Amino acid sequence: MSANSEPLTPRAKLAVTAGKAAAAVSRAAGRGSGSVIGGRVALKLDPDLLGRLAQHLDVVLVSATNGKTTTTRLIAEALRASGPVVSNALGANMPAGITSALAGGSDAKFGVIEVDEKYLAGVARDVTPKAIALLNLSRDQLDRAAETRMLAEQWREGLSGTKAMVIANADDPLIVWAASSSPNVVWVAAGQEWKDDAWSCPSCGGVMQRPGDDWFCAECGFRRPAPSWVLSGDHVLDPHGSAWPIHLQLPGRANRANAATSAAVAACFGVPPQVALERMYSVQAVAGRYDVVSYLNRDLRLLLAKNPAGWLETFSLIDPPPTPVILSVNARGADGTDTSWLWDVDYTRLAGHPILVIGDRRLDLAVRLEVAGLDFRVCETVDEAVQHAPPGRIELIANYTAFQDVRRRVGN
Repeated sequence: MSANSEPLTPRAKLAVTAGKAAAAVSRAAGRGSGSVIGGRVALKLDPDLLGRLAQHLDVVLVSATNGKTTTTRLIAEALRASGPVVSNALGANMPAGITSALAGGSDAKFGVIEVDEKYLAGVARDVTPKAIALLNLSRDQLDRAAETRMLAEQWREGLSGTKAMVIANADDPLIVWAASSSPNVVWVAAGQEWKDDAWSCPSCGGVMQRPGDDWFCAECGFRRPAPSWVLSGDHVLDPHGSAWPIHLQLPGRANRANAATSAAVAACFGVPPQVALERMYSVQAVAGRYDVVSYLNRDLRLLLAKNPAGWLETFSLIDPPPTPVILSVNARGADGTDTSWLWDVDYTRLAGHPILVIGDRRLDLAVRLEVAGLDFRVCETVDEAVQHAPPGRIELIANYTAFQDVRRRVGN
């Protein structure tokens, strides 16, 4: 425990004990990990518990629309080179889940915490982070989340004057706007494939100009900052111009971008890029994402895509046609009940793939694919879809609760 931290108060100890007991009861009842209910019970008993649990840690907060769970995992692996880490690496990213995670980290040196976008500013106030990683902002859960420009403004106000080092994606204008109120920013050129949420200037509302990889607003002068870390193909360039190879078991350009940001975060804590990137290679899957499982004598690769930006990145990493693809979409509370985002996804990228459609909202998705001019088959269950898929490894792409449904069914 650091010299600046104090022992937990009796009230805090009681809250931790009660939270762990509630979580154990939840697990015994088969209702998941219990992290959320455990955290809620603990915070009810001690509303200041989150800050107390974080006081001895060097904390990194990670927030974004896409990639925060994976980036949290990569940063955690990198920082383990310098000491024990406590993390909510399975994605329970609201205050209750974060509290449960930190309750198990009394001996840790670092806390690497994924934070839901709506809660970032509040959690930052509670835990006094040493670093905050901001990856991207795009439309997601349309019935729940604020419009992206409003969310960027909330971040900008909430992080204004923070003492934390902010590691931010220079290629996303919304992230740059949010981070620019912070006095200490490390800019990373991590790329931005999805641009449909950042065509207007977040500063003045003017139309953004986008020559090549650059961007700027001709009306007010808001523009892309010069990055000090750059993702360049399969390498990341550090502030000294040295190129470090990125070798990951996780697929796709988006994960190389996550690794570049993670290397920049690790460097803030004194972990050299070579060491950080070598440790990241050990990550094979993140909460089931990218896992290849055997089911009904077929190999299925499980891929998560929750919103238009995520689907776009996922389409870029699947095997080429004629690889069969199963698509599954639900619209439950954790997904957002508004499925109008389906019309923002360019499903024509799946042309040539045999497509099978499942999930609670399979008919909504079927209409979207019909309009896109694609051939597909609607199935009732994942079993039926697997049985009707042509030969070859199957790419299974699902949004959040649909992904969890599939994982339970295939035993992953």
